Amino acid sequence: MNQYASMIRKLKTAPVMEQLSRLYGNRDGMLVEQTARYISLLKRHEETFNSGDGPVFLISAPGRTEIGGNHTDHNRGKVLAAAVNLDTVSAVSARKDMTVHLHSDGYPALVLNLSELSPQPAEKGTTAALIRGVAERMQQLGYKIGGFDAVVTSNVSSGSGLSSSAAFEVLTCAILDKLYNGWSIDYKLRAQISQYAENVHFGKPSGLLDQMASAAGGLVFIDFKTDDPVVRPLNYDFSKKGYALAVVNTGGSHADLTDDYAAIPREMKQVAACFDEEYLRRVRPEQITQELPRLRSKVSDRAIMRAIHFFQENKRVVQEAEALYRDDLPAFFEAIIASGRSSFMYLQNVYARPDDQSLSLALCLAEERLQGKGAWRIHGGGFAGTTLNFVPMTELPGFIEEMEGVFGTHKCQVLDIRPEGAWNCNAPVTIP
Repeated sequence: MNQYASMIRKLKTAPVMEQLSRLYGNRDGMLVEQTARYISLLKRHEETFNSGDGPVFLISAPGRTEIGGNHTDHNRGKVLAAAVNLDTVSAVSARKDMTVHLHSDGYPALVLNLSELSPQPAEKGTTAALIRGVAERMQQLGYKIGGFDAVVTSNVSSGSGLSSSAAFEVLTCAILDKLYNGWSIDYKLRAQISQYAENVHFGKPSGLLDQMASAAGGLVFIDFKTDDPVVRPLNYDFSKKGYALAVVNTGGSHADLTDDYAAIPREMKQVAACFDEEYLRRVRPEQITQELPRLRSKVSDRAIMRAIHFFQENKRVVQEAEALYRDDLPAFFEAIIASGRSSFMYLQNVYARPDDQSLSLALCLAEERLQGKGAWRIHGGGFAGTTLNFVPMTELPGFIEEMEGVFGTHKCQVLDIRPEGAWNCNAPVTIP
């Protein structure tokens, strides 16, 4: 029996099935669906590469949902975030050279030489930039790198607001870690390596929220005040309280909205610079109100409102976490709704153009539908993409029907929180 057949047999064993249940949940057909995904990857890797020289590994990294702390991480703020049961998965094997061969669903095959690791302007905004960026940062930190043969599939779709790029970055770091470093890199460093790739090579000035949530797994409170973020798990199961996390994809991509996205951290930092600070976190909120006339002569009114959102949002994240600790869902939902309204009014990331307000419509419909039973808000970067909704299970079928009637079939996804970040299928024998 070759290693591919052996791995397929292992996928069907009770310990692995139990782990898949932990990662993906127990909804009807979920185990069958996920097992088929992994088997398909193995068969594709065998057909494409027929690795006989070394072991093949199955590695996954999840997408994320941002629950609280909209656009605060890049200014050293606080967030609530969670890994979700949508992920990017790879069957991968090491090569003896520095070449990467990547076959990803829906994309042309990619060949990349890691002998050159400096940022390539022509690669900006591409998968190649993310791989090269992860490899460069790992090498800078003293870790080994090398080539690999990989087939990849993902159900974290681009533009979904669930951070497909972060999932791929964390996956790439996990691949190089597994193949060449013995799975030795902790989740915080994986996240930071991934952010470097996105900022320096890919060209998107993101904070660390997306990567940290994907790498850490579970529902977490994160304080980005220092270079070593504080990460605290929150063990809270919304489904057991009768609520579903529903993400509504209104269409549209963030691909042409980088400038709108980048303006938010830039303007917040402009306000911070008025107080000789790099980040808003190092400014006291009362300084803003005390210095308003001077600020208005130096920065835009929008920048000031975005700064006010930052300070208010930081407070709300603490309120949200404390509400979950004491199992006070009404207080939690109140803070979530307030967060969404602040994003709309002060942060102003719900739409980029007045003639395209699909996100505004989704928020309006959610409020009308739920009538105070649950919560709704903009999700992630904003300007296009998704809303996040906490929907009572009793209301879920009607909610899905209404949203998909407006935005299209399969545009409303019900998510489960995934308890783990990057995962290596080859390792588990017992459940942690």
